[in-house]
Amino acid sequence: MWVLVIIGIILLVALISLLKIQPFISFLIVAMFLGLANGLKTSELIESIQKGIGTTLGAIVPIIILGSMIGKVISNSNANAVITDKLVHFFGPKKLPFAFMVIGFIVGLPLFFSVAFLLMAPLVLSAAKKHHLNPIYLGIPMLASLSITQGFLPPHPAPYYLVMHLPGADMGKTLGLGIIISIPAMLISGWLFGKTLKNINANPMSFVTDEVIVNNPKLSSSLFVLLLPVILISIHAFANNQFLLFIGEPIVALLISLASAIYLLGFRRGIAWSDMQVWLVDAIKEVAPLTLTFAGAGAFKEILQAMHVGYEILKITNHSNLNPFIIAWLISALLRIVTGSSTVAGITTAGLILPILVKTGVNPNLLALSIGAGSMVLSHVNDTGFWLYKEYFGVSIKDSLRTWTIMETILAVVGLLGVLVLDYFL
Repeated sequence: MWVLVIIGIILLVALISLLKIQPFISFLIVAMFLGLANGLKTSELIESIQKGIGTTLGAIVPIIILGSMIGKVISNSNANAVITDKLVHFFGPKKLPFAFMVIGFIVGLPLFFSVAFLLMAPLVLSAAKKHHLNPIYLGIPMLASLSITQGFLPPHPAPYYLVMHLPGADMGKTLGLGIIISIPAMLISGWLFGKTLKNINANPMSFVTDEVIVNNPKLSSSLFVLLLPVILISIHAFANNQFLLFIGEPIVALLISLASAIYLLGFRRGIAWSDMQVWLVDAIKEVAPLTLTFAGAGAFKEILQAMHVGYEILKITNHSNLNPFIIAWLISALLRIVTGSSTVAGITTAGLILPILVKTGVNPNLLALSIGAGSMVLSHVNDTGFWLYKEYFGVSIKDSLRTWTIMETILAVVGLLGVLVLDYFL
């Protein structure tokens, strides 16, 4: 069986990275190959694929769509620039790396990495040119924050999926513990490591413009829209009545936040509903490929479960003294390295780690965070985030590996250490 799994992973990497086949199709091909090679009947194979796609999309599609819509409203209303300008003014030019680390964390809380990256990168590059700073030195702290929110914190797709599928995990507790872990991870991988990158050669894209955008939203409205999902979801952990539990559900929280964004950043500023409808439709189009990739990952995960890979891993770990959190981190890290997607790694590991969770009874919230940390490790040429960074910041592949890849790996390791420390005290 393990030979089949290894062949399947190699085939998956070859299809996506070498042959450039769309990830959804690649996942389906590999899932069918593994199922048939393992002796699954045709009906069992198709049923498993359909179940994997259905359960995965059922859990995260509302989160993806609503989060993308919020991001589009924030972007098109210029709310992100309002927040950035105010924080830069508050921190001052000398502390811009720290300022952008804070900004990245705030913006990254409710938004997907790709959406937040496209919002923040032009602002960082413009600020770097204006203040005569190395864009890598300025950008790495911000990118570390975006990566951390993507990997650790619900309602991002992978952390949300993990909480929903690990018995006993709680959304609010995972979010709270994740924020605690995020602070040292940001400081070490972003701010401190970023200080060593002042001499990296970069030829970034130019986003300097003389265009003046009038009628910007208020800072209070912009911050309110950004932080509202996090506040509502956090309430869920401490709620003791049905209403608070209801509005604290991530789907409901994001829906409320979207309505707030439409009113505060749209209607209140005189933007026509017809224009905002175009924004929302564009948001759906932008995340359609991402959604299909997650669907394929769900099918792949379900086939691995049908092959009882999780129980085989449990057999191996029965003879190992490794901490369950380290095992989960290693599985997620391996999948991240070979597939290039932190979300795919998180979703797949969720299915494989269940037997270990049941047997050991470890804290499921910390288990979700250890998987999230592992899913961020060693981003390289098969990760779209790697290429976004390389092209926008204008660095060579070698320097991208020296900066982006090392930053991602540092935050993954610090994240695991944070989990182990919290486990010791909890």
